[in-house]
Formats: sequence, C-alpha cells, structure tokens
Amino acid sequence: MYGSLDISVSGLIAQRTRMQVIAANIANINTLEDAQGNYSPYLRRSVMFAPGDPAAKTQEGRELGVQVEQIKIEPEALTRRLMPGHPYADKDGYVMVPDINPVVEQLNAMEASRAYEANIAAAEAAKAMMSQALRLLA
Repeated sequence: MYGSLDISVSGLIAQRTRMQVIAANIANINTLEDAQGNYSPYLRRSVMFAPGDPAAKTQEGRELGVQVEQIKIEPEALTRRLMPGHPYADKDGYVMVPDINPVVEQLNAMEASRAYEANIAAAEAAKAMMSQALRLLA
C-alpha cells in the first residue's frame, strides 16, 4: 500500500523538475551570452524520464516509480534571425538565437501541470484507502 505513495511521489518530483526546466527555457528565450559575457546562445533543455525510482522506500516503489534520467541539452536548438547591426551578427546580418517556441513550452507546462495534479489525486486516493483500512481494523 505504501508503494503506491512512493510511485505518486516520484511522479510529483519528476513533473516538478520538468516544470523547472520549462521555466528555464522560457526565461532564457532571448539569452545570447553566458555568465562571463561570451557569445553562447542558450540551448533548449528537455527532461528525459526513465522507469523506476531508486530512492523509493519500498521494492514496489523502486520498480514502478519514475525518475528523471537526464536533462537533455538540444545542441541543434538554434535558429537564424535577421538582426543587422547586432554585435553578434554574421556578415549577412544573421544572429543565431535560441529556437524556443513559447507556445510549445506553454503546452508542455500545461501537460506537466496536469500530470502533477493526477499524481496528487492518486496520492490522495491511496491515503484515503489506507485511512479506511485503518478504520476497519480498529
């Protein structure tokens, strides 16, 4: 019974991480420089999930949960934008900028939010079942 809570918690953690990555993508949509001020356009990130949760307390939770396998940096996530006169423009006036679509990121955020809500609902249902079982035993 406690394994179901582990599974829901792993889903909550995974979706929270996904939302943080989406927020970082949106926040850096116009970022062209790294922390040292060098030209280094922000590259879109995406979260890759894997089955299982090695941090779960139960065997069932370790087998059936979900974990963030990696946060993938997409090296091809740049697009050329005509910006003549920009300090980073090439000889034709184009600058390589992050290829982040705010509409797609918003849709991903909505999907992650719904998945987060579903995990909360599953955890609440498991909690209610455990509570009912304890009442029956008492």
